[in-house]
Amino acid sequence: LAFTSNGILFSAVQIVLYSNLNVFCVDMSTGRHVSVQTGGSITIPCSYDQYYINHVKYWCKGTHWTHCSSVVRTDHPKSTDRASISDDITQKVFTVIMTDLEPDDSNTYRCVVEINGGTDSMIQLLYLSVTPELYVEQQEVSGVEGGSVTVCCYYSNSGDMKWCRMGDYWNSCSALVRTDQPKISGTVSISDDVTRRIFSVNMTDLQPEDSGYYWCAVETAGRDQNTYLHLSVTTG
Repeated sequence: LAFTSNGILFSAVQIVLYSNLNVFCVDMSTGRHVSVQTGGSITIPCSYDQYYINHVKYWCKGTHWTHCSSVVRTDHPKSTDRASISDDITQKVFTVIMTDLEPDDSNTYRCVVEINGGTDSMIQLLYLSVTPELYVEQQEVSGVEGGSVTVCCYYSNSGDMKWCRMGDYWNSCSALVRTDQPKISGTVSISDDVTRRIFSVNMTDLQPEDSGYYWCAVETAGRDQNTYLHLSVTTG
C-alpha cells in the first residue's frame, strides 16, 4: 500500500476536541501533532476533490506509510468500539471520530482515498499523542452579536503566546494578537498571567463573521503548541 499527497484538492480540515478534558495540538512541518488527555475525544473532517466522491475513504494507523493499517472505512467497517467514519458527499468531506482515547492510541494517522488499480491518495497526516500540555476548558464557545467572550488558555511550557484564526487550510494560522506584539488589535486583546500559567483572550463587539475556528498557541523556539476551539456568534 502506497500513498501520495498529489491529486486531491482540499479546503479547511479542522480538528475538534470535545469534553472538558485537557487538550493541545502541535504544528508539524508535514502534518499536525495533536495531544489529548486520556478519555478525551477527537473529530477529524477530511475534505476531498469532487472527482473522488464515489471512492472509498478510510482512516489508517501506522508510523510508516507503507505499514498503515485501516481503522475504519466508508465501506466496511464503518465503526469499531471507539472509532467511526462517515462520508458527506454533498460537502465532499469524510469525518472520523475517535472516543475514549487511551495512551495506546498514540500513533500516526492518515486520511486516505482509495484508488482502485492505482496508488491510494493521502489527504492529511496526523500525529496523535494522549498527553496534555496546552488546553482550554471548552472547545465550543458561543457569543451574541455586539457582545464579548473571554477565552482562558492553560499552558505548561513558557514562550510567546498568541491567538490565531484558522485560515482556508487547517495548517494555516493568522495571528490576531500576541503577548510579545501586538497585544491589542481592534476588538481583540491578550494578557498573560505567568504565575498561574494562563493567558486570556478577550474579543468584544462580536459579529457573525467572527464565527469560526481559533486556536491558542504557545511559540517556543519557532515551534507552536496549539489547542483548538470553535466560536459561534449568533444575532440577538
